Amino acid sequence: MDTVTIPDRWSAANLPDLSGKRFLITGATSGIGLAAATELARRNAKVIITARSAAKGEAAKRQIGPGLVEVLELDLTDLASVKKAAESVSDDLDVLILNAGVMATPFAKTKDNFELQMGTNHLGHFAFAGLLHQKVRERMVVVSSFVHRMGSFGDNSQIAIKDICLGIGKYQPWAAYSASKLANLLFVAEVERLRIQNNWSFKPIAVHPGYSNTNLQGVAPQMKGNKLEAQVIGGMNSIFAQSAARGALPTLCASVFPDLMGGSFIGPNGLMEMRGYPKLTRARALAYDQTLARNLWEVSEELTGIKWPKNA
Repeated sequence: MDTVTIPDRWSAANLPDLSGKRFLITGATSGIGLAAATELARRNAKVIITARSAAKGEAAKRQIGPGLVEVLELDLTDLASVKKAAESVSDDLDVLILNAGVMATPFAKTKDNFELQMGTNHLGHFAFAGLLHQKVRERMVVVSSFVHRMGSFGDNSQIAIKDICLGIGKYQPWAAYSASKLANLLFVAEVERLRIQNNWSFKPIAVHPGYSNTNLQGVAPQMKGNKLEAQVIGGMNSIFAQSAARGALPTLCASVFPDLMGGSFIGPNGLMEMRGYPKLTRARALAYDQTLARNLWEVSEELTGIKWPKNA
């Protein structure tokens, strides 16, 4: 099989005309999701953006500007909202982009009693994608992070995984975030295995944006009411981070670049993959552990109550 090569400086300028294509992006009211939605709309795609409130969604829609853009209300911390949103998606999607997330937040629970970061970054998306995957025709793109390299599920047993998902035991914000981003990659690996087994039409592809200047880093200080920390993070982002538009390039590339293999992982090509243009990369070995991936999948089905239907 020929190896796919992404050109060294692939950018949004390389996006083809996307007339007739339908994309759904979670968490597209700011940051990478908003930047990706903007570029897709510019290329004539039909873009559905999710937002936790209609007001935020409409504000993002105005920022995106001209284009075929719809707003879908979705709160990934509430399975009732996840199910309602999925039910409202009536037409098939060419690409589903699972982008929304929170990072290193103080300890909190979702409405379904999941630890907030695992609940938002993994379990909510697991349920949403499970309810929609039979409508996805070409790609399912999952946004992870290079921080997955610090992620752990203890002894990798279902008991350990469930404890982390439910926030049982000592809580460390960055450990929980890293675990949730490792979960994103394990999810992609297991979806790829199931895709081959069940002959699903779409390919799952993982991405990470590197270090990008988005609102993601500011959520935790806002939750803590720490204005000084928020200002410091904002200052560091403005100096060291790449733009959200540049950070969105792996997502855009994963969504449209031809002949990518299922289970591929795309990140920036610069120093330590912190910034740059898209390239094919590899996650840490644990992200491809089949036993861990299967254990996480079974726990996710149990906790969310969503079992992915198989094709007949």
